[in-house]
Amino acid sequence: MTDLSVLVVDDDFMVASIHTRFVERTPGFRVVGVAATAGAAKQEIERLRPDLVLLDVHLPDMTGIELLRTLRAEGNDIGVVMVTAAREADTVRAASANGAAHYLVKPFEYDDLRVRLDAFATAHTALRTGGAADQGDIDAVFAPLAAQGRSALPKGLSPETADAVLGSLRAAGDLSASECAEAVGISRVSVRRYLEHFVSTGQASVRLRYGTGRPERRYHST
Repeated sequence: MTDLSVLVVDDDFMVASIHTRFVERTPGFRVVGVAATAGAAKQEIERLRPDLVLLDVHLPDMTGIELLRTLRAEGNDIGVVMVTAAREADTVRAASANGAAHYLVKPFEYDDLRVRLDAFATAHTALRTGGAADQGDIDAVFAPLAAQGRSALPKGLSPETADAVLGSLRAAGDLSASECAEAVGISRVSVRRYLEHFVSTGQASVRLRYGTGRPERRYHST
């Protein structure tokens, strides 16, 4: 299967460079272009026809939401992941209403983007045959709903441990991977795989807490 092509749209050159490197680190994806304005992004979408756009909200000529609405009004169903510092509820609702696949708030780490790229790839490829879809294909497209079931766990994750990790997170409401690992009794590396899976399926969210040294990832049940 060929890699999914990605257009990175951000008016900050350094941020666009970081996002490009993140995408290039992810198996199955390749960056085919970068744009700094909505107008340039639209031209590149028409020229390159990428599978996915990483789209910032705050652009100099129009907002990413306005660009997304324009694309949908033209019948373009290209995949879009909003990658932005915008947290306003109206913006998030507008992104969802106009068919954004995911919404990722800056700043974030590589794993935050990777789990969403993987989820997009699963949904994108599920119905590519064009024939009749079976339930498994449909569940892949509606991953956040289907992933509530145990069968949706990635290879190497056990249902029993997943239940323990999710139960611990829900009981505490807010945990780091280290705190969750101590509560469950498994390694921090292992528990983080479960936590990142729950983030990708919408069962948890993550934010960075800044202090001295490296930012701490805090997970929250949803």
